[in-house]
Amino acid sequence: MEKGKANNPLSKIKVTPLAAESFGVRSMCTLVETPDVAVLLDAGISLCPYRFSLPPHPIEFQTINKLRKRIAEAADKAELVTISHYHFDHHTPSYEDWVVNWTEANETARQIYQDKTVLMKNPREKINASQRQRAWLFQKTGGKYAKKFEAADGKTFTYGKTVLCFSEPVAHGSEDSMLGWVIMAVVEHEDERFMFAPDVQGPMSTHTLELIKKAEPTVIMLGGPPFYLGGFRVDMAQLEQGLRNLESIVQAVPAVILEHHALRDESWKQKIDKVYQQASKAEHSIMTAAEYSGNENLFLESKRKQLYRDFPPSTEFKQWMKTLNNKKIAKPPI
Repeated sequence: MEKGKANNPLSKIKVTPLAAESFGVRSMCTLVETPDVAVLLDAGISLCPYRFSLPPHPIEFQTINKLRKRIAEAADKAELVTISHYHFDHHTPSYEDWVVNWTEANETARQIYQDKTVLMKNPREKINASQRQRAWLFQKTGGKYAKKFEAADGKTFTYGKTVLCFSEPVAHGSEDSMLGWVIMAVVEHEDERFMFAPDVQGPMSTHTLELIKKAEPTVIMLGGPPFYLGGFRVDMAQLEQGLRNLESIVQAVPAVILEHHALRDESWKQKIDKVYQQASKAEHSIMTAAEYSGNENLFLESKRKQLYRDFPPSTEFKQWMKTLNNKKIAKPPI
């Protein structure tokens, strides 16, 4: 059996991770297909503009370029596109940006959203100011290509024998997070349930943990604790809470795909050692999106310093780096 697939208890629901931290970018974009419907979850992808005081390495730009094309191809298969919240690694903006989002003005978003039904986080309720503004801009720009868009918070949609159920808004991390709220999604077909829980950061919230357990997913993809922010932007006690809740999830869910914030720390695997132990005791599996797909992990952001050391950029790229403070930045020479 293909590497990673042995741990996949889904046979009726096809889950294809398209972009993720374990693929070398910031994203959780995933295509989910059942016999009734194809859903593109959170069609956004980004790079960190500065990590270790360095901009993205040319290899990171090459990777986001490749994965952008992969997302566009997957969009051709999907009738539905979801937006769990309005951070740019979870939806695609319509302005030109070659540093963070790798977007061509209008065209990149059009490839994803044109003629789709967009099921989105409510742009007016349970939303912070910055995301409310981004939601408004999306509806005026990339969203204008959609066939229709609908607030999905707490709603259920049925397509043949497939049920797509969205949670109430839950915290983007801890309950007192300033980062706002996200909506989780469950794709259910017959006796199988795939759950998508982006940016719950563990989850840190006990209420979010309860909602996840209540959904009884067969497989869950979720964003883990942001270890790389511990001690200065995220309280260590909150990280510990996220870890405890993650231990609870791996005991309850047969297969967990751990992604996103957790994997931005180079020592993430050591930091979740107890989580692996609990999964093993329950005879459950925990893996990254790359491992689920049968691929090797490709961590780029956390290894950015090493990339610059081992693969020095060209003179042309170094000249481009000097333009990073300009308002309009040209496409990098990669």
